[in-house]
Amino acid sequence: MDRPEAIFRALSDPARLRILRALARPETECCSTADQVCACDLEPLLGLAQPTISHHMKLLTDAGLVEARRSGRWVYYRLDREQFHELAGWLIAMAGNAPAPSPLSPPL
Repeated sequence: MDRPEAIFRALSDPARLRILRALARPETECCSTADQVCACDLEPLLGLAQPTISHHMKLLTDAGLVEARRSGRWVYYRLDREQFHELAGWLIAMAGNAPAPSPLSPPL
């Protein structure tokens, strides 16, 4: 994982987490398909203005978490699942051989 700082910065905003959840399970709306979401469908889905969504999508694509594909005047987004696998591996490596906490253990 080349840029963990950019990834964690992108993941630190609640609106971007909502966007990622929407991309993880895209509902086919106006122009979206089963594996990608059209930018035009994000605005009503998230209740955010188009410039705000564009800002968030730029941060997510720059971090490598989302792929963007332009088709005519529309942009389609999908998760870069490989990047999420790399992130999961990086987090597991950071945890080392630490035992899994008991479900009854109090939080640290």
